[in-house]
Amino acid sequence: MDREVLENPVVYKYFKSLIGDDGLKVLEVIPDSEITDERITELVGLDLNTVRRTLYILYESRLMKYRREKSENSGWLTYYWQIKVDELDRVINDEIEKLKKILEQKLEFEDSNVFYSCKYHSVRFVFDDAAQFGFKCPYCEESLDYEDNSLVIDAIKRKLSELGSF
Repeated sequence: MDREVLENPVVYKYFKSLIGDDGLKVLEVIPDSEITDERITELVGLDLNTVRRTLYILYESRLMKYRREKSENSGWLTYYWQIKVDELDRVINDEIEKLKKILEQKLEFEDSNVFYSCKYHSVRFVFDDAAQFGFKCPYCEESLDYEDNSLVIDAIKRKLSELGSF
């Protein structure tokens, strides 16, 4: 795999969240040509299950393909893996679109509700629920305080704006 691809911070973060640190080690040794999972294990020094788990995650994300050959002598299957770097832009754009939709839903929820919270518990209530509890925390009976969520709304809008530039 072209090492320059992993130097892009967005791509690096995507892969780190998808396959973790061990997966990144696997990714760094994968060539552009076909390679077996056993050979990857030799190159990276991780156990075969970790390598295979990484390859299957990448396969499920449509970033890896494989072909298999059956040995005529032993009947064993050998898998030859190859990275599909050309799919990376599409996969990352799909992830960005999913994130945008989630943030847009969160923004709508934050924008259309009034919130109250308990200063002693990490609980947050929308107005209707807080009113149902008589503006008292159902856990400790302390008064619920109005929560200004304008900073949350601004942060979501900023993130959506940043994602719009991709």
